[in-house]
Amino acid sequence: MAPATVPPRPPDHGITVWFTGLPSAGKTTVADLVGRRLAEQGRRVEVLDGDLVRAQLSRGLGFSKADRDENIRRIGYVAGLLTGHGVTVLVSAISPYRAIRDEVRAAVERVGGFVEVHVATDLATCRARDVKGLYARHARGELRGLTGVDDPYEPPLAPELRLDTAAESPEESAARVLELLGDRTARAAPTRGAQALLGSRP
Repeated sequence: MAPATVPPRPPDHGITVWFTGLPSAGKTTVADLVGRRLAEQGRRVEVLDGDLVRAQLSRGLGFSKADRDENIRRIGYVAGLLTGHGVTVLVSAISPYRAIRDEVRAAVERVGGFVEVHVATDLATCRARDVKGLYARHARGELRGLTGVDDPYEPPLAPELRLDTAAESPEESAARVLELLGDRTARAAPTRGAQALLGSRP
């Protein structure tokens, strides 16, 4: 009888890959592709889509700057918990404000690794895709506060990777993310457990 195949042992600590960019930039498409490739390699992986997490974890929050920041802070907290338990976490969230992204990075890096990926697709391409109809609703006057149109988007100053999904296919973008990751999970900071995210609280 052939010996059983033993899946590769996951690292003792994980990494969060944070995809940020305008609506319809291609964040979720690329994150899903990367997630599937990592799962095929036997890696422990979770994809946190910003819209889905907002519906479940941040129900009741609006779209003021304070509420947007709180939504990202909650997503970051969940990502940190998973990262601290050895999971590769792929977060797809517009996350328009630089300061809160930096805050999340600092928190996650206390328990594992963090990589920021700017999906830097231009506004014209995002408008043309309009996956969720947001740009059309804005044009009809049904929506205000659309990131990148009449609400600010602050691009990362020094992301680990920039993607332009207008110039390359989703598969090409995913391949670049996987190449970036390489052995980063093996080199990420050792986990100190989920309690590190809670600071000194009991």
